[in-house]
Amino acid sequence: MAEKSVDMKGKAVKLKELVEYQKGSVVSRTVIDKKSGTVTLFAFDEGEGLSEHTAPYDAMVVNLEGNVEVRISGAGNRLEEGDVIIMPANKPHALKALTRFKMMLVMIKET
Repeated sequence: MAEKSVDMKGKAVKLKELVEYQKGSVVSRTVIDKKSGTVTLFAFDEGEGLSEHTAPYDAMVVNLEGNVEVRISGAGNRLEEGDVIIMPANKPHALKALTRFKMMLVMIKET
């Protein structure tokens, strides 16, 4: 489920408060959506995730809250609050929330 985009220009906000958990779901909220890249916030209920897929650009996951397993090319990485990982372009990756989990996904597209 995607939430409406939010305008944060010139305002101090707490990122993890901009997206709320929903039972049995993954919720996303776009913060920035430009030709050059995107910033999206996600809230995963425990046990929810994103199935294995690839993306044409590197993507950085910033863990805002909770615990998650990020698999990249079959290798597991456990992230706790405050951890960051970059998922390389064109490499299969998947995420599974080990607890309720919030993240910021930053994707910069090459021009």
